[in-house]
Amino acid sequence: MANLEKAKKLRVGIIGCGGIANGKHMPNLKKIKELEMVAFCDIIGERAAEAAEKFGTPDAKVYEDYKELLKDESIDAVHVCTPNRSHSFITVDALEAGKHVMCEKPMAKTYADAKRMLEAAQRTGKKLTIGYQQRWRGESLFLKEMCDQGELGEIYYARAISLRRRAVPTWGVFLNEYEQGGGPLIDIGTHALDLTLWLMDNYSPKMVVGTSYRKLADQKRAGNAWGDWDPEKFTTEDSCFGFIVMENGATISLESSWALNIAQPDEAVCLLAGTKAGADMLDPDHELRINSVKHGRQCIEYPNFKSGGAAFFEGSSSDNSELEARGFYKAILEDTEVPTKPEQALVVTQILEAIYDSAKSGQPVYF
Repeated sequence: MANLEKAKKLRVGIIGCGGIANGKHMPNLKKIKELEMVAFCDIIGERAAEAAEKFGTPDAKVYEDYKELLKDESIDAVHVCTPNRSHSFITVDALEAGKHVMCEKPMAKTYADAKRMLEAAQRTGKKLTIGYQQRWRGESLFLKEMCDQGELGEIYYARAISLRRRAVPTWGVFLNEYEQGGGPLIDIGTHALDLTLWLMDNYSPKMVVGTSYRKLADQKRAGNAWGDWDPEKFTTEDSCFGFIVMENGATISLESSWALNIAQPDEAVCLLAGTKAGADMLDPDHELRINSVKHGRQCIEYPNFKSGGAAFFEGSSSDNSELEARGFYKAILEDTEVPTKPEQALVVTQILEAIYDSAKSGQPVYF
């Protein structure tokens, strides 16, 4: 983060000290010298205390009630790392308490909840961003620059893909529909959809058709990557698919699954087809390939991401989650727009909800 060394350290609070906080947020925040983690909250007090000991300042405070944490007027920003059901009301309360907010994806369980979050950010003037770190991968940033410069032409067809063969998360509340709002669609499909809409710069959906399946969830000895799941607790879908038509006529196929009998799984990737060229992240040996016609010949190009590349921040990292965190705090310190705008994440939630609604009703959903 260039030219920010002399800025006052931002004081950060963590709400929810479970897997995503420990695996993504806190380790990357620890690398950013412009901030310090001073407060930790979890409904299981021991988890908050462990996080404070590992990542916090010597005088970091520990809470079991997030509302108590929000009373600390010295805290500048909070990270909301709780189950999806509580994203909305915690984020709204944090914004109303004068904090900037990084909320883990998805924005909320429902469009209505997500809209309340956006309205609170607009009302308070505080910055709100959603944790879609797949945008910060090297191939994503490269392809975004291509799209923005019109090198693919008009992008009228896309596939957004998050398909696992047998990798159902068996910890936390991932299998709990009440807490999460769904299964693979809202968990990993959300990343693929966000990435695709962002690359296309298209946030105007017209209609969707969705199908949802719970076909493998009752199987025993299912060869799951993280051990057998409990079918009694598996209350979400195991696969969900959506067909999305945008206002400008573009078509997006969204494919998501935790458990699908496929030989080549792909997660948080996409395919784009434009009038000038196409691009995809589906080649098993390369991160990104560009297809086009040059001098009357079909060509495929593979950008090299193993060396070089742009330094997005001083001393930049190749870790997409660290880059995402640095982007958020750079926006706070320099008072600029957040890289992942809540208006964009709102449309992602709107489409996901419509796919679930269509799957339940068997009818298309029109916006």
